Parts: sequence; C-alpha cells; structure tokens
Amino acid sequence: MLKNYYLDDSKSEYSKEYSQTEIKEVQKPLDNLKPAYAIKEAFAEGYTLSKLRVDILAGLVVGIVALPLAMALAIASGVPPQYGIYTAIVSGAVVALLGGSRTQVSGPTAAFVVILTPIAVKYGLGGLVLASLIAGIILVTFSLAKIGKFIEYIPSTVTTGFTAGIGVVIAVLQLKDFLGLSVKKMPEHFLDRVVVLLAALPSIHWQDLSIGILTLTILIIWPKITSKIPSPLIALSIAAIAVFVISKYYPEFSVVTIGSRFSYTINGIEYAGIPKTPPLPLLPWTLPGPDGQAIGLSFQLIRELLPSAFAIAILGAIESLLSAVVADGMSETKHNPDSELFAQGIGNIIGPFFGGFAATGAIARTATNIRSGARSPIASLTHAIFLLLAILLLAPLVSYLPMASLAALLLLVAWNMCEAKHFLHILKVAPRSDILVLVICFLLTVFFDMVIGVTVGLVLSSMLFMHSMAITSNVKIIKQKNLLLSEPLPTDTILYEISGPLFFGAAQKAMSTLNSIGKSAKTVILYIGSVQMIDATGIISLESTLAFLKKHNVHVILTGVGRQPWFVLKKAGLANQKNLTICKSLKHALEYARELSAKKTTSGNYQEGKRVSQKLLSKTQ
Repeated sequence: MLKNYYLDDSKSEYSKEYSQTEIKEVQKPLDNLKPAYAIKEAFAEGYTLSKLRVDILAGLVVGIVALPLAMALAIASGVPPQYGIYTAIVSGAVVALLGGSRTQVSGPTAAFVVILTPIAVKYGLGGLVLASLIAGIILVTFSLAKIGKFIEYIPSTVTTGFTAGIGVVIAVLQLKDFLGLSVKKMPEHFLDRVVVLLAALPSIHWQDLSIGILTLTILIIWPKITSKIPSPLIALSIAAIAVFVISKYYPEFSVVTIGSRFSYTINGIEYAGIPKTPPLPLLPWTLPGPDGQAIGLSFQLIRELLPSAFAIAILGAIESLLSAVVADGMSETKHNPDSELFAQGIGNIIGPFFGGFAATGAIARTATNIRSGARSPIASLTHAIFLLLAILLLAPLVSYLPMASLAALLLLVAWNMCEAKHFLHILKVAPRSDILVLVICFLLTVFFDMVIGVTVGLVLSSMLFMHSMAITSNVKIIKQKNLLLSEPLPTDTILYEISGPLFFGAAQKAMSTLNSIGKSAKTVILYIGSVQMIDATGIISLESTLAFLKKHNVHVILTGVGRQPWFVLKKAGLANQKNLTICKSLKHALEYARELSAKKTTSGNYQEGKRVSQKLLSKTQ
C-alpha cells in the first residue's frame, strides 16, 4: 500500500494555509475605489490652521503659474484662452475634492495639445468639449474596472518616447507665434507643418521675435536668481509692460497680443481679449462647431469622436498617474490610483458642462505645489479659486499679454517635456531592445500621432518582454549528483526542474522537452519550485504533456508547487488527474517515486525501467 505523500485537497497544508476567503483576497485588486481618498486621509491625520495657511500660500503660487499656462494651452489647442482657465477652475476643483493624490494639481496640459488641436480644427470648440466629456466617461469606467495599477506597468521607454515626441510637436506648433510668421492655417500633419513654416520664414516679424526672445530669456534665467517668485509671472509681466511702453512711444512697434487676436461678444457688442465672466453652466453640444453653429448631439458625431476621446482618456490616465507617482516621491505620500482615475473622470465629465475641455494631472504644476509646501488637496482647490478671481478681476489686463510670450512659455514647457538628457542617457546605456522601443515610439508620435506611438510601443515592448521571459523559462534534467538530491533516484525515474514562468510565451517550449524525453521513463518528477506563475497556456501545455505521458504509461509527480500555481492547478482540475500526483515537497516526491518503483519492480518492470533510465541519463551527460 502506497503512503499518502500526495496533497489531499481536504487535508493539505495548501487548503489550510490558503482558505477560500484568502483566495478571494489574492484575486482582489490592491486598491479599492475610494472617492475623496486624499482629502479624507489628510483630514484624518489632523488638519490644523498652520497647514491651511501653508496650503493657501502654495495654491496662490500654483495659480500664478497656471494662469498663463491655461490660456497658452487653450490657444495651442485651437480655442480661445478663457476656456483653458475654465478647465483649470472647474476640473481642477473637482479633481482636488475627489482625487486620490494629496498634492496633485489638475488642469489642461501640454501633452493633450497634439490630440486636441486636430479635434478643434475638424469639430470646433463644441466637438473638443464633447470629446472631453466622452473621455471622462471612459476614465470613470477605467476606475470602476480598477485598472489604475496597470498604468504603472507601462515601460518608461514608451512614456519617455511619446512624451519627447509630444514635446517636439508642441515646439513646432509654437514657432508661428514666437517668430511672428504669417501663416493662414497650420496643417494637421507634422511634416506639412514644417514645410509651411519653412516657406513662411521670410515673413518673420522682428517685433514678435524680440519679445519672444526676451520672455524666453527671463524664463530661463529667473529661476537661477530666485525660486520664491514664479518665473512666468515675472517674464510675462515684463514682456507685457515692455510692449505697452514701447508701442506708446513708437507706434510702429506692433506685437500680436491676446487682445488683438481674440474677442468676445456681449449684447451684440464685440470686446477685445477675454470676458470677465466665470465659467457658467451650459450644454456641451450647444457650443459652436467648425461652421460657427451649435454642433448638436448625434450618434454619428459620438462615433466619430470616440477614437479621439479614447486617446484623451488613455493619455489622461497615464499622465495623471505618472504625475501622482512623482508627487508621492516628492512629498513622501501614497496615492490611490483608482480614486485618482475616478476623480479625473468626474472632472472631465463636469468640466465640459462649464466650457472646459480635457484636463489631467499636471506634473510641473504639481511639483510647484509641493515645493511651495502643499500638504493637502486644499492647495489645489485654492489654485482653482485664485483662477476664478483672476478671470473676474484681471481679465482686462490679460489682453495685453503678447502671443509671442505665451509661445515662449510653451517652448520651455516643450523642452522640459523632451527630457533631452534622460533621452540621450537611455540611448547611451540601455539595451538595444529598449532603445528600439524608445526611438520607434518617439518617431511615430512625431510623424503620426501619440495613439499610434503608444500602441506600437506597448506591443513591441510586450513582445520583447515575452521573448526575454521565454529565454529564462526552461526544463533541465537533474543528475544524480545534484544538490537537490540527498539520495539516488530510482532507476526508472527521471527528475526535471522547470524554472521561470509558464506563460503563453514560454510554456510550449518548456513542455516540448518533456514530450521528447520523458516518454521513455516510468515515473517523471517535475520540480517547479522556481515557477512563480502559470497562465492558461501553461495549463493547456501541461495538460497536453500529461495526456502524452499517460498514453505511454508514465506517472508524473509534481512538487515544489507555489501559491499561484496551486490555485491555477486546482481550478483547472489537474489535481484529480489519474497519472498525476502533487507532493508537498521534493523529499516526499522522491519517497513516493521509490515506492512506485518498488511496486513496478515486483511486477517485472524493473529491468526495463533501469535500462531506459540509464540510456536517458547517458544522453544528457
């Protein structure tokens, strides 16, 4: 009678150690969806007046930085500047109240420009706002599906590649205003834009260029002098004052400003600049399309906007969670990714009903927030309130801001996005496979669009990763003198060690070794102590191998089974296979194999098993 060395499911240490409740816990996502997670955590730790004072001051600093950026990003996206401020006010406040990151600041970002500009050109303001609304719904779906953790698995080569590509595209878009070029309409594609800009170089307007250079110089030099006063406040103020003073004494000195390019109408009267009105409730589909008429709402329009909305949602998820990770590192906090995605989704749903468009976590503004001492989402909420007061009180002054200055600000943002030093460092030290992903993702983003760049980058990274993991997965025969063996193997028994994950990229390779060698033995021991993961393909390959060995009357003993493989084997019903025994340890597996060998010896199979085993061992020496 054979001893009970196998795992009895009702009595095994696995069943005792991993109850059904624990199994569910393993399958449960690490993060639960908790709206307003960050602000609840901040107040739970004790929120004092001193923290409130610090948050308000930090929010004011971020608001000063965000005001010109919000307008510049709206203009770069193809809509009037006030809609960028509306986005930062409404979405910024909503995300601050509902988000999962304590110090994250949300609003329009430069990364969106490459996606939003074509939408605004083709569908107008109404289409842009409606696409942002659809993207918000997609983001909420992402959060409910609890996929926030998966965003963190995107390779850095992909994020660096498409971010650098976006930086290049944004920089090219700003050359028109920075140089003061006469271009009627910017083409949609990168190469066409470059051709048009090159053709327009003879029309460089030296007044705009001089103001742009002045602004860019101050933006670069001022942080080296002091970081207490934001450089955009100093640079844009000096540029606006310079334009006002010079044009007063020298009327021929003309520079394009927000007031000269944009206007609004109230009661039939047209005014220059942006209106002194707060974001007011509206229906997104009542905003104008490319023809100036209300864009309306139809299934056809939603279907056309859906791909762009999905791109906004993907980029928004990536950028907001990357920004939250950066914030965690700077402030020594921990964000809740699914709560943050939920908040970003709600912010992009509510924002369009006030004229706002796509918003997400802004890394630069978040970093400024933290450096200014922010402790909680109250700082980000203060930034939104400051922007609201700014548009109500400072709207007439905004019209004096030169377009070349805003272009200079975005050129600096684009340069920072490119992360040239980091990009070159990867090219210098990374493996060829990572360099390939980086370069392809960068080039596709620049010459096609971000969605294609990210998609191809992810697919290529996944294929290269699977190739690397497949190389690490192998099956090798364990010889008699191996350290795993304290005693000799039975003569009709072969011991194999399977290492590496048994997933769809490696399982077939590993199992094929057993199909070609293990069929001549009477007992095969499979030691999988180094296998931490088995997927569906691994199970199918294992089932196929068991069926093959069963056909040749070979008994399989499986040992060294880890937690995840045990759950998968149990769920697949492999524990009940007649020619498979799952043992608790290698020691038990060897004892069980000896008993099987002894039983077969009494049946007259010993000599044949010995001959086959010795033949197999001699082949592997």
